[in-house]
This record gives sequence, structure tokens and C-alpha cells, in this order.
Amino acid sequence: MLIGVISDTHGSLTAWAKAINDCFSKVDLILHGGDVLYHGPRNPMPDGYQPAALSSAMNSCPVPILICRGNCDSDIDQQMLEIPIQSPYVLVWIDRLKAMLLHGDGLTEEDLSALTSRYRLDILITGHTHIHRILEGEGYIILNPGSPSLPKGDKKRTIGMIDSSERSARVIDVESGDLLEYIKW
Repeated sequence: MLIGVISDTHGSLTAWAKAINDCFSKVDLILHGGDVLYHGPRNPMPDGYQPAALSSAMNSCPVPILICRGNCDSDIDQQMLEIPIQSPYVLVWIDRLKAMLLHGDGLTEEDLSALTSRYRLDILITGHTHIHRILEGEGYIILNPGSPSLPKGDKKRTIGMIDSSERSARVIDVESGDLLEYIKW
């Protein structure tokens, strides 16, 4: 199964469309790490900021989407989306991989590692930082896809991909299509 991983779209229809059209065209499932529609008071307006249009695009997406609640998501966001925003975690079995999706705000790297142990996870997916990364632990990975709308760190607009059959994860620059990080575990 091919899973698209995205987080921190912050209302950018442009970022969502780029991810869907250029990266997620063959995925079976999309996992969204939160901060879906609102840009947040500490963030600038992203390119293509159209939260109502983004909610319509997500509602009509033919690929199933699972979303966890981010620190910028609110009740009005849920009213706009026909997809449940689950809080604080989404726990899902994909093929034979146990994955947890959470936004990650307020959690340290030690907290995240403890969650992988407590729930015996194969994959822990976070968002919040807008910085892409893949960390490998003993028998698990932690994936943050970064942000396609308001990137930080190296400033690359990124998404993640998981291939459950080959047990691999990657981070892709949505602008160039370049592979930035890859791991097989």
C-alpha cells in the first residue's frame, strides 16, 4: 500500500493541489498531521490561502484521508470538513504496520520515542515543526513530512510517502520532485 503523508497545509489550496497532482496521484491513503485550514496567528498567509476552497478539495478527494487535530485546528475547521479530525491521535494498522499519527506540539523527542514503545508502533508520524525528518529507532521510524505551504528549516516544501509493502519512507520536495530523505526499515 502506498500512503501519502502531509501536514501543516494551513489553508493553502496551492500546496494541497501540488501534493495531490504531483505526488499523491497513486496513493491508497492520505494521512494528514493537522493544521489543515487556518494559517495560525504566528504564521504568515501561505501562497494560495483559500481555506474554504481547500476544505472543498479535501472533501471531494477520491482517496481516503485520515486527519489528526493540530494546534491551529478548531471546531469551525471540522464544520468545513466532512472528514473527521481525530484528536489527539489517529492509530491505524496499514498492512501489518502499526502507525500513529499526531500533530506533536508540546512533545519532546523522548516523548515521541516513549509513545512508540508504549503502543509498539512501527511508524510514528508527526507534524507541527514544518521541518521534514525521518528518524530511525529500534524497529520503528518517526516521520515528519514537513510542510508544503509554510516550510521551515531548509525551506523546502515537502510531503512524505510510505510504502508499506517495502517498509520504506521518503520525504519529497513537492516543487522539484527531488527525494530529500529515504529510509527502509
